[in-house]
Amino acid sequence: MAYDEGHATLMREDLQDIDGISEKKMFGGLCFLHHGNMVCGVHKGGGMARVGKTREAEALQIEGVDPLSFTGRKMGGMVDLSEDLLGDDDLRAKVIALALTNAQSLPPK
Repeated sequence: MAYDEGHATLMREDLQDIDGISEKKMFGGLCFLHHGNMVCGVHKGGGMARVGKTREAEALQIEGVDPLSFTGRKMGGMVDLSEDLLGDDDLRAKVIALALTNAQSLPPK
């Protein structure tokens, strides 16, 4: 398995009451989208969130959040989430709220 299904279930449950959420396999993991715009997802060893460049500095202040770099090059507006963060309901909720705010600010795809 390329990602932890338990972490995917936690994110799925966090987003279940929000209209327009869908799932898509991406980046070797599973991503959650709001009207086609990425919110967050899980990958081997943790997760990720698209918080947007304007919220990136705020997200990086949260314990367990680092810049995302799949290829060795930082992906602006994207952050990497540790497994510990994914297991912490409060920290996960903070990051998902930032990512959801970003996705809701974008036009539907």
